[in-house]
Amino acid sequence: MPGPQPVETKTVTSTQASQATLLLRASGGEVQDRLFSTAMTLCGLAVLGVLGLIVFELMLRSSLSWHAFGFKFFSGSDWDPVIEQFGALPFVYGTLVSSLLALVIAVPLSVGVAVFTTEMCPKALRGPLSFFVELLAAIPSVIYGLWAMFVLVPLLSQYVQPFLSKTLGWTGLFTGPSYGFGMLAAGIILAIMIVPIISSIAREVLMVVPQHQREGVLALGATRWEMIRVGVLRNARAGIMGAIILGLGRALGETMAVTMVIGNQPQIKASLFESGYSMASVLANEFSEATGDVHRSALIEIGLALFLVTIVVNAMARLLVWTVTRGQPARGHA
Repeated sequence: MPGPQPVETKTVTSTQASQATLLLRASGGEVQDRLFSTAMTLCGLAVLGVLGLIVFELMLRSSLSWHAFGFKFFSGSDWDPVIEQFGALPFVYGTLVSSLLALVIAVPLSVGVAVFTTEMCPKALRGPLSFFVELLAAIPSVIYGLWAMFVLVPLLSQYVQPFLSKTLGWTGLFTGPSYGFGMLAAGIILAIMIVPIISSIAREVLMVVPQHQREGVLALGATRWEMIRVGVLRNARAGIMGAIILGLGRALGETMAVTMVIGNQPQIKASLFESGYSMASVLANEFSEATGDVHRSALIEIGLALFLVTIVVNAMARLLVWTVTRGQPARGHA
């Protein structure tokens, strides 16, 4: 009779020990979960904090220019650091013209590439073609600028600009000396740089269009082009517009490549052959040489305006893309 008692005591003791171990593990897991949650929250808040600090610093450093010129700063065209008279209109004009010209050139090409890779490209070629298109986005902008200076500018000055001057000079957009540098060169190099952005996003948008949309249009007797136009592009138009706006945001903020070919003269001319200046280019060229407080503050105000415009443009583009994708994963089509 005295023999089984120790076994029972050992069993009870072992059960209690295992329960205590489980409780310790559970409490340790809760602590780890809380630490992980806190760390991830801090990461998210850090991004917002950096964004807020950037805006605060830009607003603080540009206050001198804001008090000196007010809203006239963006409507004036005089830029003279000697007499401390500053107007940002030529830079706004150069940024808008070069970016819109880039969109005119890049949008048809980008949408065509996206349609080809999703609807018409053989499977064996789809992956390599998409890779090489997206590889354009990985090339540093200074490399684009060098290529533009040594290849694009001579082609424009010797062949393209004389041809455009003879055939379309009556429009007023293609007049003046053919130096190669100017708004046209800036627009072309920007178009090459934003093609991978627009085409990759447009491709993702086209790939989430339901397959039954294609099959339904083809079942009604439509041709392949009609199927793409009605069943695919019409359903993806909001997302494609978002991709275009994202490309616009990229073009607005581009600095080095544009600085190397735009000519860097603060003037407003109708001809695309004329030199211009962009908001990003004037920051790159003059900020390190600015000695006066008002001059430096005016440059920072230009940076603040460019920063806010870029945020608004990208937010609008993301919203338009989301209206089509709704967070759905992209699907390939045969």
